[in-house]
Amino acid sequence: MEQNKLKEGRLLDYEGNLYEAGYATSLIKKYKRKDIIGLKSRIKERDYYAIFIKDYAICFTISDCSIFSLVSISIIDLAKKRFKTKSKIKFFTFGKLNLPSSSEIGDCVYSLKDFSLTFLNNGNNREIKASVKNFSNDKDLDVDIILSPTTSNSMVIATPFKKKKHFYYNQKINNLIANGYFKLGDKLTSIKDGMGVLDWGRGVWTYKNTWYWASLSIKDNDTYKGFNLGYGFGDTSKASENMLFVNKDVYKLNDVKFYFTKKNGKEDYLGPIKVESSSKDIELLFTPIVDRHEDTNALFIASFQHQIFGKFNGKIKTKDNKEIVFKDAVGFLEKVKNRW
Repeated sequence: MEQNKLKEGRLLDYEGNLYEAGYATSLIKKYKRKDIIGLKSRIKERDYYAIFIKDYAICFTISDCSIFSLVSISIIDLAKKRFKTKSKIKFFTFGKLNLPSSSEIGDCVYSLKDFSLTFLNNGNNREIKASVKNFSNDKDLDVDIILSPTTSNSMVIATPFKKKKHFYYNQKINNLIANGYFKLGDKLTSIKDGMGVLDWGRGVWTYKNTWYWASLSIKDNDTYKGFNLGYGFGDTSKASENMLFVNKDVYKLNDVKFYFTKKNGKEDYLGPIKVESSSKDIELLFTPIVDRHEDTNALFIASFQHQIFGKFNGKIKTKDNKEIVFKDAVGFLEKVKNRW
């Protein structure tokens, strides 16, 4: 598969379509909400962080999907194989959350008396701050995490849909170093040299879609390793979203597919999952620990999510025949089906 590398410039033309589809390693295309023509109800803007420490993963979402907004925090206890999520949904926000047009600088702020979540970004460091009343079993949650990059490279992709004026501009920043804490009730959990990923996305989406996504960010001895693997929506004929990160180096990958174990004729989200490319350059086996399964079905929106946290074992081979091995590396793999 020959993949198109994006050139610097505007993201959208004057009719509201992508100038070009393809990939990059930084946000070289400029997204501006005002450049979108029509379709205001279909604009989706989202910032999502997932942070991993020894026994926990903690996830944060601030999203403005125009016809609704979703702000969410999840704590996944990997040792006890359970999770807790607290969310706030508002209808008909249409950009009122004022999410920044770039991931490079700008803050995301959501503040209520009983639920606040803020992503601060001064262009150098990122900070996640949260305060939630009665997060779990009448215990309040308090969070303060600072994130530092290990590389200037990231996964960036501009993907069109078959419908005109529909597109997705997405960046994944892997291998972020996390330091800070989260406190639930009287229990303080320190975060020292944890690892995280940012999923930043802006676009105009179709009403129905399904995506598959796997993400990993780890420190293996003195080596930072990570990958972004995914497929399932839009026209990816010009580029895939698949990339491998090793310290400051980045390697572009072609196709990938997830092969779920079947149980009684249905996908078993707690069974082993193969993650493979057609060329066998990617050969991973994912062993689930916790399935963060949540279904939402309200009025004209629905979301069926399986975000599965577990361990990756296997290898990824680069075009220059380097073989990067993963052993019991903790990350996540998900299947999400939306009607929104």
